[in-house]
Formats: sequence, C-alpha cells, structure tokens
Amino acid sequence: MSGQRTLIVGGGLAGLTAALVLRHHDVEVTLVERRSTTSPQPKARRFHFRTMEIFRELGLADLVREAARDLVGHDHMASGRTLAEAGQLPLWQPAGGEEAMDVSPEPPCLIAQDVLEPVLRKAAVEAGADVRFGTELFGFEQDADGVTTRLDGTEIRADYLVAADGARSGVREALGIGRSGRGAVGEASVNVYFLADLADVVRGREFNLCLLDHPDAAGALASVDGRRRWVFMASGGETDRDWPAVLRTALGVPVPDLEILSVLGWQAEMLVADRYSAGRVHLVGDAAHVMPPFAASGANTGIADVHNLGWKLAAVLRGEAAPRLLDSYDAERRPAGWFAADQSARRADTFRSGVEDPGLAHPFVLAAGGFQYTAGALVPDGSTEPITDFAPAGRVGTRIPHRWLDLARTRSTLDLAGPKWTVTEFDGDWLLLRPDQVVAWRGGSAREAEAVRAELLS
Repeated sequence: MSGQRTLIVGGGLAGLTAALVLRHHDVEVTLVERRSTTSPQPKARRFHFRTMEIFRELGLADLVREAARDLVGHDHMASGRTLAEAGQLPLWQPAGGEEAMDVSPEPPCLIAQDVLEPVLRKAAVEAGADVRFGTELFGFEQDADGVTTRLDGTEIRADYLVAADGARSGVREALGIGRSGRGAVGEASVNVYFLADLADVVRGREFNLCLLDHPDAAGALASVDGRRRWVFMASGGETDRDWPAVLRTALGVPVPDLEILSVLGWQAEMLVADRYSAGRVHLVGDAAHVMPPFAASGANTGIADVHNLGWKLAAVLRGEAAPRLLDSYDAERRPAGWFAADQSARRADTFRSGVEDPGLAHPFVLAAGGFQYTAGALVPDGSTEPITDFAPAGRVGTRIPHRWLDLARTRSTLDLAGPKWTVTEFDGDWLLLRPDQVVAWRGGSAREAEAVRAELLS
C-alpha cells in the first residue's frame, strides 16, 4: 500500500482539470481511469469565458487555443433546409454593444473534447500528477483519517477521493447518494458522428451549429473540426435508420467520402446529486450533475466544480484551514449545479418550443462567473435569490469582475487572485479574494479583510 494525498477517479475533462488544479496548489495527486485512452468522441465542444479563465490561471489558455485552431471563426449559428441551402446567422450580441462584450480576459473557445482531453492529460503528467489510464477502481472504504481504495491488484491510501467518474458514477452509487431534478428532458436523441470533406460547402458561412429542417432529415449539424469531422443530431432516438441516406439528404450535396464512425442514442436529463460530499469523498462533474446540452454548461460546470474544490482541499491538506472548510464545497457548488442544470433544461424547452422562458438568465451569468454563492466560505451579503441579470459589481460570492490593469491589456483583475488569497481595492472598497477569484468579503479596510480570512479558515 502506497501513501497518496488525493485520488481522482475518472480521466475525463473534470478529472484531468482536477489533477491540474491540485498540482497548481502543490497537492500530490493520483488519477485513475478505467479506459485505456481519453474520449474518442467529440462530446463537449464549447468552453465558456470562465473555463478559459481557469485555464489561464493554470497557464494553459494559449495551449488550449493552439489545439483549437481548426474551429477559429466558427462561432456563428446557421440554419436552412439542408446544409447546401443554409445561411449563417448573425452573432448574438449583448445589450450595450461592444463594451459589454469585454467581460473576460479570455474569450470562449470551441474545441472538441477528444482534442482537449489529450492536451489536459499531457499537461497533468508534466505538472507531476500520477496519471494511470487502464486502471479501474473496484471499491473503497473511508475512515476518520483517509480513504483506502482497491484498484487493479493494488491499494492506494488517500487523504481524499474526488469522484469524476461520470453520470453513472459508481462512487456516487456506492455512497448511496440519490439525485433530484426533472429527469428526462424532451425526446430521446441520436448523435451520428461521421467523416466527410465539407470544407468547400461551408466556406464563407462557417458555423458551430447548423439547424436543418428538411422534412425527411431534420436535425442539427455540429462542426467538430470545420472540415472533415461532424456530428449530426436527430430527435427520436431511432438508432437503426438508414443514416447514410439521411445524412446525404440533410447535407444536400454529394458526399462520396461519407464515413459513419458511430451512432449513439442518448436522452437529455436534468439531475443533480442530493449531496456533493460524503465524508472524505467529493463528487464533481457529471458524477454530481447532468444537464441538457443547450447551454453548453455540462463540462463547464464540472470544471468550475474542481476549481472550487481544489484550493479547499489544498488548504486543508497543508494545515492552513480546518477540515470544515470542505463543507463549503457542497454549500456553494450544489446550488450552482442546480442553477446551471435548471437553466440548461429551460433552454432545451425554448429550443423545442420556440417560446422563450421568462426565467432564463443572461447567458453571461452561466458563461462568465455571474452565479452568486450565498453561503459557504464567505461572509454573506444577505442575497438569497439567484442572479439572472449580468451586472458584475464585485458582489460577495461572485467572481471578481474583469478589468484590465494595464494599457497593453495583458493583466486582468482576475490575475490578482490565485493560488493564494488576495486583498485588493475595488471601486472604493476593499475586497478579499479567494484563490478561485471569488469575492469572499467586501468592506472598509485591508486589516479587517485579513481578520475575515483567518476566521473563514479556522
């Protein structure tokens, strides 16, 4: 049996980012993943402002953008009867014009999950994480001092276990943690992942997603690399259709090189774990929440989970904070997960019906850290209702608003925080910033801020 600090179960986006965040805070990490490789499926493709800010903190934003170069300029939506007839739609713009778009030092990024995961895996190994693909967790027991895990022919003793093992999380089930929410949302669907050289067809009207309404082949076409890799999404859940014929109809052009790689049926769901923590075990990513894809929030919410959890684990492991700090992970991230899942379900309803839900939050609330924690590792400001408008003002429980600190626009207010706590002036007040760039307190003096920090960690 070998001693380890933290064991992560699951090598997808949330698990790999968890390893990177923990190494950023100098925590010893072992990650195990039962698959032999990273995901072969494109899956998630849109990564929000907030996710790119986290990658910026980890020193990975430029590396991710370099890997994402194939989809640069594919931010538009498109629509038409077939792909051949489809037209590019104008980009969505927030009220207030161009200045309102400057909400982050990092623009969002389009990159397929099967391209991003290898980048994160390599970075985690280079950062010193012990990454073991082809290694399965067979069981675990926890006690007052740690968690003993049974792997392939060996045991690892860890201080904490982070479960990033997906929507069917064996760790969550072993803990007996239930899930609540709407359950199934809308009809069952099918994703057809295929190859076809369509670069000439889409040139000049590149898109992220193209809605197609041909009566015999209705669906949506997603760009994976903007040239040869595509995913066609159709409702109905029928996986045994004549997909080559359906695709040729939907595309509206000859595609002699069409090759179908996979046909996967799936059902959108809205479910959130009833607890994110049980003793020394913490759920992140799809193990904690599943949601429809229409707000592109699933993977992004999971990455935000581990950004929140990572610094807290590190503080406790270093003896800088009492173990009760970890209670704030559930207090903060479970409401955030519910909010993201609910907003995603509302957007799914709007997508199907064409009638906009008045309860929809501004997109940047989801994409740019606009959700407000009302309890946890902070001094609450009395807010109780979820924020649906995006008006960043340095409120307690929100990520500090982005403002450039230099004329060259290279340093942001977000760069002030992490991996340590920071005290800074903002709009006439003093802010106490946590390592995850969230405002923990707002008040009148730097000395008081330091006292608050000590209290929050005690």
